[in-house]
Amino acid sequence: MKLYGGIEAGGTKFICAVASGPTEDPVSTLRVDTTTPDETLGRIIGFFKQQELKALGIASFGPVDLRRESPTYGYITATPKHGWEYTNIAQLFRRTFGVPTGFDTDVNAAALAEAHHGAARGLSQVIYITVGTGIGGGAVINGEAVHGLVHPEMGHMPVPRHPRDNYAGHCVFHGDCLEGMASGPAIEDHWRRPASTLPPDHEAWEFEAYYLARAICAMAYTISPQRIVCGGGVMRYQQQLFPMIRRQVVEMLNGYIRSEAVIDQIDAFIVPPGLGDRSTVVGALELAQRAEADEL
Repeated sequence: MKLYGGIEAGGTKFICAVASGPTEDPVSTLRVDTTTPDETLGRIIGFFKQQELKALGIASFGPVDLRRESPTYGYITATPKHGWEYTNIAQLFRRTFGVPTGFDTDVNAAALAEAHHGAARGLSQVIYITVGTGIGGGAVINGEAVHGLVHPEMGHMPVPRHPRDNYAGHCVFHGDCLEGMASGPAIEDHWRRPASTLPPDHEAWEFEAYYLARAICAMAYTISPQRIVCGGGVMRYQQQLFPMIRRQVVEMLNGYIRSEAVIDQIDAFIVPPGLGDRSTVVGALELAQRAEADEL
């Protein structure tokens, strides 16, 4: 039986899965460390050559080119990940396997997965934020992932500086944008210790909640999501951030958005992923299923 293949292409690791559908248990999986494009993609191609595929979905770290009319459609473009600038992913896999191939950002795919199968199931306007090696945000509006000039780059929005924070920022493009102040590497660089070693009452988490809450307020004002799903390693291992962020969001909105979601149900407005750490690979399988449907 032919199956769907999904690729979660991350800056630290690639996760591959083969399944009969996005929410079905995978029949085979592979984890590959992200090294060079030739080595990493070569191992993944070898894995999928052992499968009978009917479609493939790729959810990639970015920035990526999603414009189908572009000669670099399906490429990773101006990424800070050394060696991966202008790497062809989607076209490479489409040529290699000759099956319908869906392609999107990792966070857009995760947003699709959470909107259709996870913590935001049944809602039409959803944002997914990942806080880990980087910070990214995906948006689903009316059930579809948002594309436009390029794709959402919520991790690089400017955020006001915490009054006590003198850290210059870690982003190679912008310095003190959201990713530059609140990603895992930024926390480690700022405090000279890995984020995982900082105790729950460390000052770092006050700063972290401050920056993430301000970004979430900006998203609430501009996109008006019905739910914001917060994933990634930092959020997964620092659960104390959720109540801190919710409290600050309510304070900063200051009653301006008159919705029960943020007045009385903030715990259900800002939530962890319903799919756990599988959101992106489930989203990749969703992309595969959609790519097959588009070509029928």
